[in-house]
Amino acid sequence: MSEKWYARTQLLLGALSIEKLSASRVAVFGIGGVGGYVVEALARCGVGAFDLIDHDIVCPSNLNRQIIATTATIGLRKVEAAKERIIGINPYAQVEMHDCFFLPENADRFDFTAYDYVVDAVDTVTAKLQIILSAKKAGVPVISAMGAGNKLDPARFEVADIYETEMDPLAKVMRRELRKRGVDRLKVVYSKEKPLRPVPDAEEEINESRRSTPGSVSFVPSVAGLIIAGEVIRDLCGI
Repeated sequence: MSEKWYARTQLLLGALSIEKLSASRVAVFGIGGVGGYVVEALARCGVGAFDLIDHDIVCPSNLNRQIIATTATIGLRKVEAAKERIIGINPYAQVEMHDCFFLPENADRFDFTAYDYVVDAVDTVTAKLQIILSAKKAGVPVISAMGAGNKLDPARFEVADIYETEMDPLAKVMRRELRKRGVDRLKVVYSKEKPLRPVPDAEEEINESRRSTPGSVSFVPSVAGLIIAGEVIRDLCGI
C-alpha cells in the first residue's frame, strides 16, 4: 500500500501531526453507534494503535446506525468487526481487542497509563464513572459521550464541560456522581435536544420485555462519534 494514503489529512494537519497520530494509542470503550464512528474516523486520520473494549455482538438491530454493522458482520463480536475495518483502512495499525464489558470489577486489567487518549462511549453510568476516574488517575485525556438515544437533530450536539451541560438526562446523573467523586471537569459531547418519546406501537413491537428501549437513527450517533473523534485528533496534535 502506498504510504501516501493519508496525504489529504497531512495537507491540513502537517507531517508532524501525522507522526504524532501514528505513534498514538487510543482506547475506545464501547463500539456501538457512537464508538464505531469514533474508531472509523481515528483510523482514517492515521491513529496507529487502538484498544477496543466491548462484549456485544453485531445484531440485526444495529444495521440502522452502527458503521460496523452489515449483513456480513452479523454474529461477529463488535471488537472483531471494528478491527477488520481498522486493518482494512490501515494494515499497519495495531489493534488490541478486549472482549468484555468494562466494569469496576475488572478495571485493574487495564493499564490506563499506556493510553494517549481515552474515549468513553459506553451506556451505563457505573462503567462511565470508572472509565473517567481511571483515566483521571492515570493523567490521560478522556472525552465522554452523553445521551444520543431518542434524538433526531444532529445539529444540536456540542462539546462542553460536563458542568455546563443541560437538557441531557444522562449528563444530569453524571454531573451529580462526578461531583461526589471530586471530579471538577470533564470534556463531553452532548445534545441540547429534548429526548423524544418512542412511538408506542413501535416500542411494543420491538420490546417484548417492556424495558425502555431508546430509539435511534443513522445520522445522530454518527455525528456524536465524529465530533468526539475530531476532539481527540485536535488534542493529540495540539491544535
